[in-house]
Amino acid sequence: MRAVVSSFLGLSLLCSSAWAVETVPAPAVAPAAQATTAIPPPQTLPANKPRILPETVSANPNALLAEDKTLTAEQLVKNKALQEAKVKALVKDQHSRLQQLEKANLDALAHNQELQLKNDSLGVQVQVLQSERSAQMFLYGAATIAVGVFMGFLIASYLYTKRRRQW
Repeated sequence: MRAVVSSFLGLSLLCSSAWAVETVPAPAVAPAAQATTAIPPPQTLPANKPRILPETVSANPNALLAEDKTLTAEQLVKNKALQEAKVKALVKDQHSRLQQLEKANLDALAHNQELQLKNDSLGVQVQVLQSERSAQMFLYGAATIAVGVFMGFLIASYLYTKRRRQW
């Protein structure tokens, strides 16, 4: 029993490591900087192919942080001004898009109101036509009954005169 349990655990560990897939972490970049800077997207590798890390990252993982610390005050000010300009441009772009959407929304509301008025007037026309049609059918029915009664009187009078002659 002990051998079965240990072989089962060993097999499950082997299977779980065979199905493990290494994921590539997304770079942590601000949305404003990501939209304007040209950073190539991370390449996805097949599940069975191991990743090879560049030597600079494996040798010194804090290399990127060291670069940021070596920036001068002027460069930091320029970078901050550039980021602020990008943010202002994005805000201005969003504001113009918002105005376009508001204008399109107002146009659509006006068109919707026109269509609702037209729909209401067409509904009234349909009701009028239906009532006219029912009145016309009533008149046809009354005319049919009148013709039937008239024909009945004619046939009855013809039969009455014919019987009278026989006496």
